[in-house]
Amino acid sequence: MANPTGTPELFEVEPAQEIVAEGHGETVAHPQPELLGLAPFQYVSFAMVVLLLIAFFGAKVHKTIANGLDGKIAAIKTNLAEAKALRAEAEALRAEYAAKIAGAEADAEAMLANARREADTIVTKAESDTAAMIRRRERMATDKIGAAERQAVAELRAKAAQAATAAATGLIAERHDAEADRALADRVIAAL
Repeated sequence: MANPTGTPELFEVEPAQEIVAEGHGETVAHPQPELLGLAPFQYVSFAMVVLLLIAFFGAKVHKTIANGLDGKIAAIKTNLAEAKALRAEAEALRAEYAAKIAGAEADAEAMLANARREADTIVTKAESDTAAMIRRRERMATDKIGAAERQAVAELRAKAAQAATAAATGLIAERHDAEADRALADRVIAAL
């Protein structure tokens, strides 16, 4: 609806009405938003107080917590270092005892081999000593037999010499007289 005069058209509005609560004659208050019985400005105030407390005391608490954590970290590092040292020591002991066991086994094998060599040496020596003793006894027996033979031959020769001497003495006494002795002595002297 256009206005042909070009002036703006005004609308009439009813005057504002006040809502009056019944029986009191006062204006009605609009309900404010609340949560847990606190108004929004109270939440903001509470949040600011908490932030200020954190700002003032939080830095100190943070340092205390950090120092406590640093102490625990240092203690854990110390425990880990001790555990590493103990593990290294245990490994060294295990290696040492493994070497001792291997050495004991090697010593036992060496002792067994040495005992076998000594036993073989003793048996070989006993065999050679027995053979040497048998040879000595055979030689002694041969020597005794030879000595007995020589003694028997010597006795036989002595008896033969005595018999020959006795026979020669008897023959010479029979056949040689003083004249024959002189002729024999002269021949011997002439031969010289």
